[in-house]
Amino acid sequence: MLKLGIPVIGVTDLPRAVTFWTAALNLVATPEGQSETWQTLNHADGSGRALGLILSTSPAEPHPRLHLDLFTSSAEEQRDEVGRLVGLGARTVDWELYPPEPDFVVLADPDGNIFCVVDLCHAPSSDDRPTL
Repeated sequence: MLKLGIPVIGVTDLPRAVTFWTAALNLVATPEGQSETWQTLNHADGSGRALGLILSTSPAEPHPRLHLDLFTSSAEEQRDEVGRLVGLGARTVDWELYPPEPDFVVLADPDGNIFCVVDLCHAPSSDDRPTL
C-alpha cells in the first residue's frame, strides 16, 4: 500500500542545509541513506523521519507550487520564530502575492527555497486548520 513519505528539499550546499533545518525545526541528521547527495532528518524526539535534503543543481523556484508551512500559535510566536529563523540564515522575501492582512510570512532558506511561517490564530480559516 502506498503512503506519503517525507518532503524533500533540493539544496546546493548540503552541510549548510543540514545545519539550518536541524536548528530551525529541532531535527537531527541520521545515517539512514546518508550520502554525499542525501541527508535524512528525523524528529529529535525519535518519532521518525521529518525531512529529506538532496543535493540539487537546479535553482530554487521564486513561486514554488509546493512549499513548507511552519505553524505558530500566535502573532508574537510568529514574530519571534521569523526572527530566530532569520538569525539562522533564512531571509525575508519581498512577496508580491501577499493578500490583505496575511496570516503568513514568506521566508527563504539559505538555498533560496521558499517556506512560510503561519500564525494559526490569525489565519482567515483558523477554525478549519489543525491545531499545534
